[in-house]
Amino acid sequence: MPQHTASRPLRWSLLAAPLAGVLILAGCSGGGDSDGDSGDSADKGFTLMVAEANDADNYYEQLTQQYTTETGVPVEVIPYPSDAYNTQVTTQLQAGNAADMMILAPGTGQPISVVTLAEAGFLEPLDDTSAGIIPAGSEAQYTVDDKVYGQPTALAPVGLIYNSAGAEEVGIDEYPATYDDLLAACKTARDGGKTFTVLAGGVPFNTGLFAQLISATRVYEGTPDWNEQRAAGDVTFADSEGWQETLNDIVELNDTGCFQDGAAGGTFDNITAGIGGGTALTAATPGSAAASIGGATGLDITVQAFPPADGQEPFTLASANYAWAINAKSDDAVKKSAQDFLDWAAQPTQATAYANLAGYVPITGVTADALLPSYAPIGDLLESGAYTGLPNASWPNPAVYDALGVGVQGLLTGQKTVDQVLADMDAAWGN
Repeated sequence: MPQHTASRPLRWSLLAAPLAGVLILAGCSGGGDSDGDSGDSADKGFTLMVAEANDADNYYEQLTQQYTTETGVPVEVIPYPSDAYNTQVTTQLQAGNAADMMILAPGTGQPISVVTLAEAGFLEPLDDTSAGIIPAGSEAQYTVDDKVYGQPTALAPVGLIYNSAGAEEVGIDEYPATYDDLLAACKTARDGGKTFTVLAGGVPFNTGLFAQLISATRVYEGTPDWNEQRAAGDVTFADSEGWQETLNDIVELNDTGCFQDGAAGGTFDNITAGIGGGTALTAATPGSAAASIGGATGLDITVQAFPPADGQEPFTLASANYAWAINAKSDDAVKKSAQDFLDWAAQPTQATAYANLAGYVPITGVTADALLPSYAPIGDLLESGAYTGLPNASWPNPAVYDALGVGVQGLLTGQKTVDQVLADMDAAWGN
């Protein structure tokens, strides 16, 4: 059984993504009829449904409590385990009993994506303040027919969280600067009785996340508009040297012993136990996990970019992965009250406060010297813009990401080849 080394269990879902499994029916709801009470919104409270990746992951509650203290407007935060959240959102929206507000993913690539749910009529258009903080170039991930339906919460870097103290115990004095250095570090870690990277290989949205992290340098550093080219039909996954390199790297990392034994069946508990217990040195997670695991264990955990290969420059992933959204079914006064909250949350003071609470980066004004210490290794990349958003945010449907995550599982078990996985992704793109 997985070992928990922290004082509380941590349940990492590592970014919203396609889920398969049993539907868990909701127990409470704040949604209502949009034809309901449309009176003064000054004292109208609202409900907010959120995913909580671990038991201490309560930054939404902290921010809304601050808002209630300042305004007197009550906010009920309804948390769900992250691994059930996607199902909760879609099930409740379809049933008409979802909360007044919810946290969604931008774009179209996931079941709880803003554009997907807005096109289905589930979301309320937002105002100009919400539109004004959307990162340049990502407007399409929040917009349908020139109306904005999601407000980004913060910039969320994704990388390999790194336990430097554990690395030093086996003779690794610094994080690998290149891919060849990484392969050498994997051997050093194994020789010292540790694993360089712990992977939740049994969970498709972690294997998919790991592949996307590698693709930052292999695909998007040199071709930042690769997704647009794929959408235009100018390229495919199958004929992309960068995507072939991405998946071949995973095969090589697996064959070289970079992952823990039994990685194909790995879970999020393996990640938290491995990093927290010092038996593994890195894991592909949102950057906020560095602060969360570090706070729970007392370890100094930092966020690193996946090492570039020869001829590539350092590059990483960071995007506005989460967005506030308002339920179109809530009554008008409640929707107005929820928008008032979003206008408040968009202000620089509140945006910075949220980013610090959540372990992210403020949505605007990023400077390397003002970031949380855990982001120091990638601070220059973030300040200079040497990053791309999560690739799957602009993929046309969740099936493409599912094909990637499941495909990487197949690479780990030997049941899939790189060519088969890329062909599956191309097929899913056209569905």
